[in-house]
Amino acid sequence: MSNSERQKMAAGEWYCCLDPELDALRVFARKAVHQHNTLDPESRGNIAPALKALFEKAPEDAFIEAPFHCAYGMNISLGHRVYLNAGCTILDTASVRIGDGSMLGPGVHIYCADHHRDPVLRRSGLEIGRSVAIGADVWIGGGAIILGGVTIGDGAIIGAGSLVTRNVAQGATVVGNPAREMCRDEP
Repeated sequence: MSNSERQKMAAGEWYCCLDPELDALRVFARKAVHQHNTLDPESRGNIAPALKALFEKAPEDAFIEAPFHCAYGMNISLGHRVYLNAGCTILDTASVRIGDGSMLGPGVHIYCADHHRDPVLRRSGLEIGRSVAIGADVWIGGGAIILGGVTIGDGAIIGAGSLVTRNVAQGATVVGNPAREMCRDEP
């Protein structure tokens, strides 16, 4: 069992998000996000320097439109030619990996954080992070929400506004709330 709340979070254990060390990491991330969202696009480049430095991996050819928001940044890994459109939010209390060539439409949200079901424990700040893995060449339509613990296979398509609560197979197209695979005769 891990000691600090940060170690517990990294290990995928229940942790208290109201921890001073985690607060400091979120403040650091907010400053990097602020730089990205407020820099002139010519000065910012594909990803503002402070935000790029925060990420686990962000190659030169990955691109994030402003505005963007993340919780920690340090748990985000972007592949080559990844594109995140305006308004994307990644609550990265666990690992978020986005594969080469994947595109996220405007307002896509990825939520790794899951709060305790017991209201007393939830009130005390107890939560757990569940990772998200998005394969290569995935297209996620605007306004989609991806919940923690989900893996999306290479080449999959997520319809705009979908709520993805379960794994998506390679090459599948899913739509709806909750997202379900489209039948082959649907448009």
